[in-house]
Amino acid sequence: MSQTKGPPPSVSPPGPSVQELLDRERRPIPPALRDQAFAAPGVATVDRARYYSYEWHRLEVERLWRRVWQMACREEEIPEAGDHVVYDIVDDSLIVVRAPDGAIRAYHNSCLHRGTRLRIEDGKVGGFRCPFHGWTWDLDGKLIHVPGGWDFPHVEPTEFCLPEAQVATWGGFVFVNMDADCESFETYIENLPEQFATWPLENRTKAVHVCKTLACNWKVALEAFIEAYHSIATHPQILPYTGDANTQYDTWPGNRHVNRMITPFATPSPYVADTTAEQDIVDAMNSLGGGGGGDVRVPEDRTAREFMAENMRGLFGAMTGIDMSERTDCEMLDSIEYYLFPNLAPWAGILQGIVYRFRPNGDDPDSCLMDVMMLRPCAPDVPRPAPGPVHSLGLDESWEDAPELGGLIPIFLQDTSNVPRVQRGLKSSGASAVTFGVYQESRHRQFHETLDAYLARP
Repeated sequence: MSQTKGPPPSVSPPGPSVQELLDRERRPIPPALRDQAFAAPGVATVDRARYYSYEWHRLEVERLWRRVWQMACREEEIPEAGDHVVYDIVDDSLIVVRAPDGAIRAYHNSCLHRGTRLRIEDGKVGGFRCPFHGWTWDLDGKLIHVPGGWDFPHVEPTEFCLPEAQVATWGGFVFVNMDADCESFETYIENLPEQFATWPLENRTKAVHVCKTLACNWKVALEAFIEAYHSIATHPQILPYTGDANTQYDTWPGNRHVNRMITPFATPSPYVADTTAEQDIVDAMNSLGGGGGGDVRVPEDRTAREFMAENMRGLFGAMTGIDMSERTDCEMLDSIEYYLFPNLAPWAGILQGIVYRFRPNGDDPDSCLMDVMMLRPCAPDVPRPAPGPVHSLGLDESWEDAPELGGLIPIFLQDTSNVPRVQRGLKSSGASAVTFGVYQESRHRQFHETLDAYLARP
């Protein structure tokens, strides 16, 4: 794994940096954590209209969503033949199904007779029967029954197979692409498999899945979750134990689709470091549900970070039956969030196991769907538990209505209280552009540079 440069000379993030914290570790460091990268800054400003213009939205439908690899579901959601998930993206709908031969296929969710959606919900079936007139396809997509077939002499069953999208898998995720001439998935995901070599997500199962409708464009929601710059204003309660301004942002030269940020925990924000003692860090984590609870004292010969990481090794090891003794403090505590263009953000490390996904909400550029998944490690030689069901929250429902999210609820409430204000503010006539920082918003710059490249394609 190549070593590349860190932050540009023009910016000077306050310390201790992620790399300096890794220097203090007593365990072997996974190579991915030592990999630093900063590509040449991409797009510095963008037109605000791209967040609310219906014309821009339709351009994204045609040149992005119908031509890009995107995550549709987890493999454990469709373990047996006939198990399927309906994946909707704007006008398009796909049935992602496990076929009898064990392969995963993605059929366009539309009857070839008069267009009726074949499936409107996830489940398990023996075939796909149109509810309107009864045309039926088997799990291999072959047309097997046409009621009153005598009236359709022009319909040749072998030519009326359900059209398919392309399918690929990585890390236990199932990806789909509706473009028959798309880039191969292997080159599309760039260095992501190499980066996750230490944390194979296929060895986890989806325990929690909440899908929330938000009153903002999908890009507004995405951008709120790929930087830590907002913490000082949006999440002041976490500053005693979150190194927000110490976050490492990685944009690898040559990458179009993959980037990363690492935000250290159990270390104070540089904005409050001068007034935060080691015990204050632990007390803050415990008070907000991030340290296992209880009245605990930091030993005099340990830092709060070392102490809390050791606690997490014991708690998580007992919960999963997996040996955590050689896992670094960084893996046990920190937010290690990767991003795969256009809309997937899987976390690495041990403790977190969070995955975000952002999509347009139908044909509306002013709303979107945000999926939050929590992946739990599966202990070896133990049957994989059934995945958690999707819990959908409407526009007027609160994250508090999804108690399975636990301590993340206050964070999501704060984050998503901002996004409707952003969406409305973007339409103000006072300014025409959005401006991004050099380092803390470098992932945003890369995102828009890649987005522009897709939309410029014929």
